[in-house]
Amino acid sequence: MAASRRRSIFVLSALNEFDYEAALAACAAGEHAAMQGLYEQEGARLLGVVQRIVRDRALAEDIVHDACVNIWTRAASFDPTRGSARGWIYSVTRNLALNAVRDGSREVGVDDDTAAALDARASLEAWHDMADAFAWQASAGRIAHCLEQLEPVRRNCILHAYVDGFSHGEIARQLDAPLGTVKAWIKRSLAALRECMA
Repeated sequence: MAASRRRSIFVLSALNEFDYEAALAACAAGEHAAMQGLYEQEGARLLGVVQRIVRDRALAEDIVHDACVNIWTRAASFDPTRGSARGWIYSVTRNLALNAVRDGSREVGVDDDTAAALDARASLEAWHDMADAFAWQASAGRIAHCLEQLEPVRRNCILHAYVDGFSHGEIARQLDAPLGTVKAWIKRSLAALRECMA
């Protein structure tokens, strides 16, 4: 089977959207073409995300390679009830990058407000990069404006969920907030974004 034909297995022809769940299922079944398709689809964006975290191109390339190995070997552990396949891929990659930073950097203590500000800034930078990556020029200005209208903690919930690929539980731990509260913030924030975008 030709490589382009193999890759097309994971693309929904009607919408021309990549089927991440099908690709992960194929990886779990040992289909090398699936991992190649995932890498072709997301490799450049994954590298961009990791490079922003570790601030070193060579290290970022190594981390993306390790992330691909982890995605390949752990594909069977993906659970669609806990989040999107694409979010899981980014979560695996981002966690490796954060571990590399934690393991390789000196400990620098910051207060909670500074840590929250740095986290919010990183999430907004990731959002802007994602907007660029998907060429959302027409709507990015509107969505950015609408995101800025949300309270910072609610904006962070949305960005963690839809940019960083965190589960609700991960967001709750990140923000040290009850899970039910995080779910309510996300639900209300999405409604506010829909209204703002209308």
